[in-house]
Amino acid sequence: MQEIRDAVLGPLTTLRVGGPARRLLVAESDEEVIAAVREADAAGTPLLLIGGGSNLLIADSGFEGTALRVATTGVRLDGTRLELAAGENWSAAVAATVEAGLAGIECLAGIPGSAGATPIQNVGAYGQEVSSHVTEVVAYDRAERATVTLPAAACGFGYRHSRFKADPTRYVVLRVRFDLEDAGGLSAPLRYAETARLLGVQPGARVPLADARDAVLKLRTGKGMVLDPEDHDTWSAGSFFTNPVLDAAAHAAFLARAAERLGPGTTPPAYPAGEGRTKTSAAWLIEHAGFPKGYGTGQARISGKHTLALTNRGSADAADLLALAREIREGVRAAFGVTLVNEPVLVGLSL
Repeated sequence: MQEIRDAVLGPLTTLRVGGPARRLLVAESDEEVIAAVREADAAGTPLLLIGGGSNLLIADSGFEGTALRVATTGVRLDGTRLELAAGENWSAAVAATVEAGLAGIECLAGIPGSAGATPIQNVGAYGQEVSSHVTEVVAYDRAERATVTLPAAACGFGYRHSRFKADPTRYVVLRVRFDLEDAGGLSAPLRYAETARLLGVQPGARVPLADARDAVLKLRTGKGMVLDPEDHDTWSAGSFFTNPVLDAAAHAAFLARAAERLGPGTTPPAYPAGEGRTKTSAAWLIEHAGFPKGYGTGQARISGKHTLALTNRGSADAADLLALAREIREGVRAAFGVTLVNEPVLVGLSL
């Protein structure tokens, strides 16, 4: 297992910010991952897990402990069943399922990061979520000091949420298992209007798998959501804020504030979220609170392509990004009474 002392962590993240870890370990097998975790736990050493680094904002002071980069590999396809090692590149894994003619995650193409992170966040985009096809998650349980296999029903999946996110220090994801669909080379029914519109079909239609993936990649590229080292709009952690889910009272209060600010008849985006709750758009809130695409004057700015992405224009540090995030959060709260919640994991920082 590779060990590096005083390793700068910024280059391991898509935001490219973050100070050093006292010690960085690179694990290339499940056994090495478990050995590193057990060693840190036995010594009482703080442990930071890093996969693709696409959902991390690390403090400029770094991490006083052991950073463990999960670099495990392994893709196994058996009929419609797929198993991915936690360190596998997610976008490459999606491409492999499309090539194999299997539907279910094709609209999650182009999402940066590793496979092991997908059940933690219940990664979703363009009408699909991984929870719809996850069957099991194999993880190391730090409390029980044992490897466990959790069926999907025990993973506590919700909107950008899971059992693993709720208790982030307990489980270390090792492998993720899926059951996909053989639809004769066609995609799952398209649930996202923007994707269907680009493909010239109605929502609910199926299209060739490669067409669905390519359409999503085109949409994501246009929003700066496909990594490109030459494009600073992609130096981000993806969507920095989750879409707020409001109960009936909070939603009514929000609508009243929106009408007061923007005029009667204002209709903010609204999507049923179950149990009398409504999900609205964080991007809409940010834009209508006065923060357009490209907002900012320093090295940390809102993406010029996508309102939800906070970007590093080349030499931003964590303090710059956090200051911008706070400005946006407070501006949205003052305008609409809704408090945005960060999606990336903040390491050594708090919003």
